[in-house]
Order: sequence, then structure tokens, then C-alpha cells
Amino acid sequence: MKMSQAYIPTLKERPTEAETPSHELLLRGGMIRRVAAGIYSFLPLGYKVVRKVEQIIREELEKAGAQEVHLPLLHPAELWQESGRWDEMGDLMVKLKDRRNRDYCIGPTHEEVMTDLIRNELKSYKDLPQNFFQIQTKVRDEIRPRFGLLRAKEFSMKDAYSFHASWESLDVTYRDMHDAYCRIFERCGLDYRVVEADTGPMGGTDSHEFMVLAETGEDSVLFCDNCGYAANVEKAQSKVPKLKEKIDRPEKEEIYTPGVTTIEKLMEKMNLPGEYLFKSLLYKGEKDYYLAIVRGSDQLNENKLIALLGDPFLGLAEDGYRDLPAGFLGPQGEHGLKIIADELVMEMDWGVAGANREDYHIQGIVPGRDFSPDIVGDIRSARHGEGCPDCQGTLEEIRGIEVGHIFKLGTKYSESMKASFLDENGKAHPMIMGCYGIGVTRTVAAAIEQNHDENGIKWPLPLAPYQVILLTLGKDEKLNEESEKIYAELKGKGIEIIWDDRSERPGVKFNEADLLGIPLRITIGKKFLDSGQVELKDRFNNQDHMVDKDDLPDWVLKYLGEEEKS
Repeated sequence: MKMSQAYIPTLKERPTEAETPSHELLLRGGMIRRVAAGIYSFLPLGYKVVRKVEQIIREELEKAGAQEVHLPLLHPAELWQESGRWDEMGDLMVKLKDRRNRDYCIGPTHEEVMTDLIRNELKSYKDLPQNFFQIQTKVRDEIRPRFGLLRAKEFSMKDAYSFHASWESLDVTYRDMHDAYCRIFERCGLDYRVVEADTGPMGGTDSHEFMVLAETGEDSVLFCDNCGYAANVEKAQSKVPKLKEKIDRPEKEEIYTPGVTTIEKLMEKMNLPGEYLFKSLLYKGEKDYYLAIVRGSDQLNENKLIALLGDPFLGLAEDGYRDLPAGFLGPQGEHGLKIIADELVMEMDWGVAGANREDYHIQGIVPGRDFSPDIVGDIRSARHGEGCPDCQGTLEEIRGIEVGHIFKLGTKYSESMKASFLDENGKAHPMIMGCYGIGVTRTVAAAIEQNHDENGIKWPLPLAPYQVILLTLGKDEKLNEESEKIYAELKGKGIEIIWDDRSERPGVKFNEADLLGIPLRITIGKKFLDSGQVELKDRFNNQDHMVDKDDLPDWVLKYLGEEEKS
């Protein structure tokens, strides 16, 4: 492609709407344009990158035995009502009615539609296992779409679904898909981690996320370099050392604490560390109210709490409970709340809790003596510097962007939607399912978040819209003729090359080449006329080379091959 014929509307200034490096550089590089909040059009250069990600995904999933299908974007409400998620998905789902007043949604994901298809197609254990994937548009009404393609309302996603007659069969496919995902992100040239994750609204049992490491990532990942343990902070566990110095237990006594409604104020008032305070948080579920208790030094992990209770409707009870005063809640007494305590709470020798009346706390509260929880479990967030749960190492925290997620769904959807198969004895069983997603457009943005500098994008070679950019500097006819030859020769060897043949100033061409992030830049200018050598720059590593014109094709092919391998 010649840039004089291409449509690449670059921008010199940072767009005011840009929130992250990827958002800014995709806009400035003329790769996307905003239609509305969280909704983007892809221009030619940006769409070439999307297609490259899609091709890598297709190749690796087909190697893993998955078969490509294409499912509808418009889903009838009945399917989602069968699974129970019509209401559960809440405002995240875009719902509409047709001219006959029937309810539909625009697919935020495709478990229901896929399960409906398969329950009418696969009937016998002889038909299983099967694994199907698609690359499809998804629409989710994010409450606050932001960060460009990282948190969009409309996005491209690869989703796959596997169906099995046994858990052992699911385990095999799950491992195969895990390995395929690793190959996909390695081929994309991305630095990533596989972490244990919460299943969230998808349900199921085991779950792993694939995180591209980037300082701008929304997610926190805790990992151990000693044994390789890694988990999203929503799921991570840790070993917490025992307190070195114990404080003698005081007599149980009510303390006047006017206006002390936060843990920070209580620590100051009582002159105690957070490990001696009970943090009480009021939650409302689908049917019950709960009082969740963690130590004052810890943060409650809402995802762990939801998973422990199995209540997807759980949320902070902002309307309160009866006449109990906010800021002064405690687990002791007869208040009718179900008490959910963190495991470390039950190891406390004593602590200070709200007195369940305005402006008072009680010191000397002893777990097991003054209150007995209904449920005890891990509901706190693990932290940087705590012990690894699997070895003697220490957890470190890094930031990441979730680009892939795999789940063992089990029978969550097959039971509710009656997707069953007959075994060798003619007995019906619900199919066992797996689910596997990759955010295609999110992967494009994550690649930029991980690979950029102050001048622009630094595409990993496999994702770059072009492998090589050729710059012709000056208006000498000889330069133009030689550039034409180089362009034709490299293109003839199957190299993806774009030629900046425009009559722009050298500075403009250099700046735009850096902005667009093409991996290898070839410059034909005055030095070429003097020496017969061309200048090359490795954008990713910022390395310069001088190469004789006759050696250029072989040099470029070798460079691209070595970069592909690395």
C-alpha cells in the first residue's frame, strides 16, 4: 500500500476524550473513531490489526479441535428466562421489543443461545465431546464506558463453548483451551500471566483469567515468583503471619464514641491497630440481610462474599436494617442478622465492635463467646507482601488487563435449559459445559498499553498492520525510482509493506512512522545516494542499522523471521 492512496487520518494533538495511552494512540493514529460513548468505528489501519488477532485465534483454536460457528446477535427473552439470567444480568443487558411486543436482548454473551442450539442437535454420548467457537459482536450497557476499547459498550469477542459427557472429558478440553490461549497470546507478542479468577455472573467452578501486564491495567494480580502462584485480587488467598505482640484483653465495656463511624477514627480513638477492631458491613441479598465481619486492618472482598453465599443479588444495604445505626454495627446481640465472619476474625483473641446503638462501641468482644457466626470463610482481600498460600514465598502485586477468561461451567446452563444426552444405557444426563472467551478488540488495546512510548505505538510484529514502512525523503527522481524498486521487491517476497511516498517534510514522515508503530522502518534519503546504503530502524527496540541495497531483501526477511520466533 502507498500512503498517498491510503486513508490514515492521523492527529497531531492528544484528543481531549483520550483517557489511556491506547485510547489516545488509536485515535491519533487514525485507527478508530468514536460514534458514541463506548461505541467505535474501526478505520482501515485499525481493522487490519483486529483481523490479525482474529486470524491467530482461529488458527490456534482449530488446532485445539474447536469448530467455528456464527450465532445471532438478537436473542429472545425466553432463552435468558430459562437460564434465570434475564433479571440477574440487570441493567448490563440491552433489552428491546419487536413490533409484536415480544422481548429480546442484544447478546452480551452467548451461553443461552449456544445451549439452545446444542440441546436440539446433540442427543447421545456418542456425539460428545464437541467444542464450538465464534467471533462475534457483543453489547453490554456499561454504567461508565471508558478507556476506549478497554471498557466499551460494543466490542468484538471470541467465545467458545464445549459440551461433555463427563467431568474428565471437560478437564481435557479445559487444558487444551488453556494451552491454546497461551499460544495465542504468545503469538500476539504479549507479556501475560494466567491467574486464578472468580467465575462471576457466568457461574461454574474453576476459572482462569489471562492478564496482559500493563501499568494502566484495571485489575490487580497477586503472584509468587517462587512457585508461580497467581490470582486476581478478587480470588487470591494468602498466609497472614500471627501478631508478634498480643495486647492483654480488657474487661468487656461499652465506650462512648460520638461521631466515630470509620475504622480509621476508631483506631485513633482506641489507640489500637486494625487487627483488634471488628469491621462490620451490612449487606442485602435476594432474601436475607447479612452482617459481614472482617478485621479492621483488612478489606472485605465482595466477590468472595458473593461466592460464599451463592447470592448474585448481594449488595451493600444502603437503606439500613431496622433501627440499627450505620457506623456502629457489631456482630454481638440479638439483631436478627445472619453473621458471616472471615476466618481471621475467628482467630482474634478479642476486639472492639460497634455497640449497635448510636455513638457507642464495645471493647473486649471475644469471637465464639460473644457471637457465633452463621458462616465462616475467606472473605478478605489478600495483599502485597503477605505469604503465598502454596509455598513459603511472598506475594507481589502487579497491574493487568484481562483479555481472556476460561470457565468450567459444569451443568449451570444445561440443567436449567434441559440440555441432556443419553448414556450407553439410555439414561438422560445434563451435559457438562466449558466456556472460553477472548476480548478481540480489548487485546488490540492491551497490546498498545503494554507497548508504547512517548512517540507512539510499538506494535509486536504479529499484530502490526504492516511489517515494514518505507520512507522516501526528498524529491530527487532517483530516490523515487529506487524506492519503487525496493517497494516492489519486498512486496513481491510477501512482506507487508506500506510506502510513505507523500511529498511531506522528513519530520512529518518520521513522526507519523513512530506514531503508527510499524516494526521496521526503511529510510531512503541523501545517504543512500552517497553510499548505496539504506537506513533501518527497529521501532520495538529502537535500534538503527545500515544495510547495502542489494542485501536489503534478505536482511529484512531474516529480521522478520527472527522477530517472529522471538
